Amino acid sequence: MTRTESAPGINRRYLHDEVVERMRDLIVSGQLPPRSRVNEGELTERFGISRTPLREAIKILATEGLLELLPNRGARVASLALSEIEEMIEVIAGLEATAAEIACTIIGDDEVAAIEADHAAMMAAWKRGDQRKYFVYNRAIHEGLMSASRNATLNHIYAGLSGRIQHSRYSVHQTAAEWAQAVDEHDRMIALLRARDGSALSTLMRAHVRARKAVIVANFVEPAEGMTPA
Repeated sequence: MTRTESAPGINRRYLHDEVVERMRDLIVSGQLPPRSRVNEGELTERFGISRTPLREAIKILATEGLLELLPNRGARVASLALSEIEEMIEVIAGLEATAAEIACTIIGDDEVAAIEADHAAMMAAWKRGDQRKYFVYNRAIHEGLMSASRNATLNHIYAGLSGRIQHSRYSVHQTAAEWAQAVDEHDRMIALLRARDGSALSTLMRAHVRARKAVIVANFVEPAEGMTPA
């Protein structure tokens, strides 16, 4: 049996698509962080495949902008230019602000209760200093508000655009002051959501997302671009 035939969990018929999807998940989740080299040997062992489908997947992900091909040196996870980050954050902030305003006009009490439960769990994680759990619930709150808008177009654009920087938004360590500010903003979000104050919640969401720019820049922008990580 060949390595390709014995790949655990990957159907040989759909091997090409599966490898691309698994590689994409590793990048978006942050398991392959920005600017890290793609270790072909490690990944072929991990997926139980030969190098051929892996290299095909690398080429596809390079066309998507998730990987950068290095002449005679393989590939690495793509970084982003400062201008790209600023543009992406502005659009993501706008999408979340719009979704929040829409959600306030149609959200049901059960949906509000679910978001409040995630908020309570997030606050508990903050109080015990558990950043990993904090960010899990933080992300759930943002995605819950997006989902509550019931706007398929908004959600589709959001998912496609925000994937590359989502891990940095929700997983990078903050200073104590930054963390306290974020928690305070989330408290205000919940109060505005309960009140169904779409206009105020929209304004807050836009500012809240924009505030993460320094953290994302520190993870994605090349040091040569002259940025000092925040």
